Amino acid sequence: MGGASGDFIMHSVDTVKTRVQGQPHHRPLKYHNMIQAYRLIWKEEGAARGLYAGITPAMLGSIPATALYFSIYEFTKRMLTGYNVPEVVSHLTAGSLGDLFASIFYVPSEVLKTRLQLQGRYNNPHFISGYNYRGTWHATKVIIKYDGFGALFHGFTATILRDVPYSALQFACYEQFKKFAKVQYNGEQLPIGIDLLTGSMAGGIAGAVTTPLDLMKTLLQTQQSKKKGGSSSSSSNAISSNTSSGSNTVPTTASTTNPTQVAPKHYSGILEGMIWNYKNHGLGGLFRGVGPRVFWTSLQSAVMFVIYEQVLHVEEALRKRGEWPPSEVASKLVSNNTHI
Repeated sequence: MGGASGDFIMHSVDTVKTRVQGQPHHRPLKYHNMIQAYRLIWKEEGAARGLYAGITPAMLGSIPATALYFSIYEFTKRMLTGYNVPEVVSHLTAGSLGDLFASIFYVPSEVLKTRLQLQGRYNNPHFISGYNYRGTWHATKVIIKYDGFGALFHGFTATILRDVPYSALQFACYEQFKKFAKVQYNGEQLPIGIDLLTGSMAGGIAGAVTTPLDLMKTLLQTQQSKKKGGSSSSSSNAISSNTSSGSNTVPTTASTTNPTQVAPKHYSGILEGMIWNYKNHGLGGLFRGVGPRVFWTSLQSAVMFVIYEQVLHVEEALRKRGEWPPSEVASKLVSNNTHI
């Protein structure tokens, strides 16, 4: 629940990051920094349909992904520690494996979440993203129908290359910060304030370092598929034709782009995209959205680790009383009842 709670609380900041990173650069930029973008989205689109667009797929993916992530992380860490593997190596390995397994749930939800965040509300007159989904289920059906099931895993490699080093750095930093803090507190249980600080620092550092990979993940997942002939994906065209009959139509990217304008960049891969952004936008282009990303990862990480530590404390107390795992307690109760 720790990761899911953090994701929910910080979703609006993540939406701002997605808009800053994913806004078309072949047109004048609308969002320039975190505060300006947050205020503008709030003013024009509101909270539920603007800042919290995409919250449904985010939660549907976050809950099972986080549960699987922490299960793999704890199992791997304890196993490697039992074989006397150095702490840093065991933490990095456990974090990487946890994220690799969690991506099965996380990546499809990220594709849906990111597109809905970039789009905002249905028939959004304030921002043209090229997409116009009615909701999560409609987005899922349209993507699968016109682009295939594999489209739900667009940016899979970029997501893995972002999340594996992020999680590895996050947990490695957190464990080292926690180790240092415990020395200051003579090995006693750390106060919640210290857990918040160490978790926040770990998330902020990991988030800043992996921003270029996060940028490419956003761009790859939100760009429209390109056919061999060079036209945009049929899914975006289908959305355009389906909504054009309504009274509240919103022009798609294709219909509003002046023929003399530069066409939007289509990225063929992670490395090619990073090189292109560096050449055309400089180092700042690679770290687009670093402000809201660091803000989001810091607070999300702080909330996640506080809940994570509290759960571990409860588990440790139950172990000392011989009441963990619950399956053993239940079997003992059943055994005692059969003897009565």
